[in-house]
Amino acid sequence: MKGSLIVVSAPSGAGKTTLCNAIIKSLDRIAFSISYTTRKPRAGEVDGVDYYFVDEKVFRQMIERNEFAEWANVHGNLYGTSKRVIEDFMERGIDVLLDIDIQGAKQIKATYPDAILVFIMPPSFEELKKRLYSRGAENLDGRLKRAFEELREYYFYDYVIINDNLEKAIEGLRSIIISERLRVKRFEPQFIERFYPVA
Repeated sequence: MKGSLIVVSAPSGAGKTTLCNAIIKSLDRIAFSISYTTRKPRAGEVDGVDYYFVDEKVFRQMIERNEFAEWANVHGNLYGTSKRVIEDFMERGIDVLLDIDIQGAKQIKATYPDAILVFIMPPSFEELKKRLYSRGAENLDGRLKRAFEELREYYFYDYVIINDNLEKAIEGLRSIIISERLRVKRFEPQFIERFYPVA
């Protein structure tokens, strides 16, 4: 059985990274796809674990070689998801979890129409503002403006989770992934043969 591609998007500060990390720890047969980025590592981030940190020249060369399933310019930095990484996991029956923005999600859906798109919303815009402020986010006004624009794109997604309670939000995302694994289309025709002896 081939793995699924699950895309999780949210405005900055809505909690998508926390949710994705919790899912990776609580489910089997799922892997987090590490993105490439041109931004500098933040304190505590590790190359090859949090992101693949590359310079803009290397990133542009990867675009020219059509190596990305999606890529985007976010807050002045480039981010991209490797096709090779995604397809290798899926061929081995492992679900792939992508933590990417709306622009990237639309590119993924165009390339992989069966991708499952999940949008994470904060409980309110005021709560989002509070979270960003407490994190000391750079360019707060710009991030809030972008967040407002992103929130209006929820209708493009298959599922919406309001992250007003972390445990409930985690359970919601787990339930989506588990139910998608049980869809009939995920099972190949040969699957039924294990239940009946071949004459």
